[in-house]
Amino acid sequence: MAVRRMDNVGIVVEDLSGAIDFFGELGLELEGQATIEGEWAGRITGLGDQRVEIAMMRTPDGHSRLELSRFLAPAVVADHRNDPVNAFGYLRVMFAVDGIDETLERLRKRGAQLVGEVVQYGNAYRLCYIRGPEGLLIGLAQELS
Repeated sequence: MAVRRMDNVGIVVEDLSGAIDFFGELGLELEGQATIEGEWAGRITGLGDQRVEIAMMRTPDGHSRLELSRFLAPAVVADHRNDPVNAFGYLRVMFAVDGIDETLERLRKRGAQLVGEVVQYGNAYRLCYIRGPEGLLIGLAQELS
């Protein structure tokens, strides 16, 4: 049997409300928030008894979701947010946007910083990486056709 779909990408953050605001500014919609806790959840993650606040953000087309998590227990043990783009492991999440310049302008007001520069890939895309809330690496792509 083949994969049916990718449900979501998960990102662990310190400031859940700040991350919700940032990704809301990008155009994602808050689908819901909850606290997930208990031994049953820890059996999935391997963390034992855990307590996590989560927010599910949905893309406007309804096909993709971003799960933002703030761990209350156990404590976070590693931080990959400032790793360069050539580090092993999960790198970034990329979003297709209508206008990259306008999107950057809005996100800069929420603390986004351009990593390199906005570049054009042939006649197909304008692309860039930004550091979003808490230094998260985020890609933006504007299709030119």
